[in-house]
Amino acid sequence: MIRHLTPADYRSMPWANGRGMTVEMLRVEENGALQWRLSRATVVEDGDFSIFPEVNRNLTVISGPGFDLVGPMGVLPARPLVPVAFAGDVPVRAVGVIAPSDDFNVMTARGLGSPQVSVVRVGTAFSAGGTLVVFALGKAVVGGVRMRCHDLVVTDQAMRIDPVSPVIVARIYG
Repeated sequence: MIRHLTPADYRSMPWANGRGMTVEMLRVEENGALQWRLSRATVVEDGDFSIFPEVNRNLTVISGPGFDLVGPMGVLPARPLVPVAFAGDVPVRAVGVIAPSDDFNVMTARGLGSPQVSVVRVGTAFSAGGTLVVFALGKAVVGGVRMRCHDLVVTDQAMRIDPVSPVIVARIYG
């Protein structure tokens, strides 16, 4: 099955820490517990990230200059189109914010393992296995579906991705 979502399908909500807003694109729960979540947010100033117990996080800056993530793991540079993985249940702070940066987030329950996240710029075939998520940063054709900027395709099938602009691809198991 291929599911195609557009910005009209998403919902805005406050950050868990109340210091900003997020656009929740898709949330999957099982028995009321988060399994995985896809979202977008804008980081406009230095500050603490929300804590998400037992969650693996992966953040990719999609516009703006980026910033550093600072916490017990040290300093992780969050730069444009470079996925960064970190634990959701440790204190992390955005530092060095000089201008707003939008980011795409993949959060998975720790029991599912870490998502595999990459940026794809050329035509690529992907095999089936787990859930494949494609987030378009411009025009792309994914499994025959024509995507526009900020569209999302979710599937469990093998498919070919032909981006005109980069896309972010995440594979989630479980």
